[in-house]
Amino acid sequence: MSPITRALVRLSLPVIGLNVLNVLALAVDTAMCGRLEDAETALTALGYATQVVFLLMVAMLGLTVGTVALVSRAHGGGEVDRVQHIMLQSTQLTLVVAVCVAIFGNLGAESLLSLLGASDPVAKSGASYLLPVLGATPFSYLFLLYAAILRSLGNTLLAFLVALVLNVVNFGLNYGLILGNYGLPGLGVQGAGIGTGIAYVVGLLLLVALVKGGAVKGIDFPLRPGPLDRGLVGELIRVGAPAALDLVILNVSFLALITMVGWIEQVAVAAHGIGLRVQGLAFVPGMAVSQVATAMVGNFLGKGEAENARKTIWATLRVCLVLMSSLAIVLVVFVYPITHIFDVEPGTRLEELSVMWNQILGWSMPIFGLHIALVAMMQGAGITRTSLKINAFTTFLVQIPLGFVLAFWLDMGVFGVWLSFPLAWVVKVGLAAEIFRRGKWARTGLRATG
Repeated sequence: MSPITRALVRLSLPVIGLNVLNVLALAVDTAMCGRLEDAETALTALGYATQVVFLLMVAMLGLTVGTVALVSRAHGGGEVDRVQHIMLQSTQLTLVVAVCVAIFGNLGAESLLSLLGASDPVAKSGASYLLPVLGATPFSYLFLLYAAILRSLGNTLLAFLVALVLNVVNFGLNYGLILGNYGLPGLGVQGAGIGTGIAYVVGLLLLVALVKGGAVKGIDFPLRPGPLDRGLVGELIRVGAPAALDLVILNVSFLALITMVGWIEQVAVAAHGIGLRVQGLAFVPGMAVSQVATAMVGNFLGKGEAENARKTIWATLRVCLVLMSSLAIVLVVFVYPITHIFDVEPGTRLEELSVMWNQILGWSMPIFGLHIALVAMMQGAGITRTSLKINAFTTFLVQIPLGFVLAFWLDMGVFGVWLSFPLAWVVKVGLAAEIFRRGKWARTGLRATG
């Protein structure tokens, strides 16, 4: 194993743990709300509210991508002052985004839930969760930002350890506030929101305190505001905005899939949701490797070591392919037990469709792994507009039309809709691989266009 591959694996393990903890935090909320008397309403409300949280987080995730690209490049070039300056500007920009999300979300929480199709009781319950969660966005968004910055600096362990504490706090508070234990009031779904919000406050304060105390040499999270650097903010937006739009288009592709599936057979919508939950967990290791590779590519390009950046992508391709192929074998071989985890009754149409969708996802995992690795190349090099163009092309001109043709013109039904998903990703991989082959992305200047 080469030194670059060893570094990639070593740095990825804590990020995998961090991402798993994020998934578990939501699972804990769901499990506890499932024990309430009005469990059906509570779980439905939590499902809708989670969609709103992810929808409103798009801008923040784009900003994080921009920050990682700039910080990793500056860190690789040994520009300590620039790293601090980027952190200050991204912190201030994050706070602006978080405050806007908090205000907009709190004012329109119930309306947003109703717009997504929630009934009045569900919308009210979901809003009670969203109000404290969105109120804590300055803390949760900064935690996500600082974890990404630490990853850019080659430190993935600290954020993971703090996330462990965050999840313990989240579990304890939710156990008390959702169900009324420890003498605390049983607030149901609202208690889940309050517990989650407080946990992020604790997590951010602990992370900042550790960094301020010298846990990471050479950096110091900014606590005092500074003058706005319009040029740098423009760079952050230029790199981050396409990444945010990329996520929007990805959500559109999922929405198109579920819409066509719903036209054909309503029970397939439930099967589709089960598959996406399985996929969300299965993607965690590959996404973690990609996140680390993004920072490593930026570091090497900052040092002017384009060849090592290329070696990093080759290593990422190999690791992601092995990792996702291994998970594919597990998913395909154990498809029935995995499906039954979701209380799907054997012999039903729901079981048949859930197994079909999970098998399609399972066989597709290797191609997903290759794409995740190539995304690290584009984000690490700051050519997010190239990734956006590829995603837009394959979604609107390949996946959606292909799904319609296969499902309705060729009468393949739900199978045809689902088959269009991995086929579109094959095209994505082909286009991204061509960008990698050309090598223009490896220019040492961030303004390379791919």
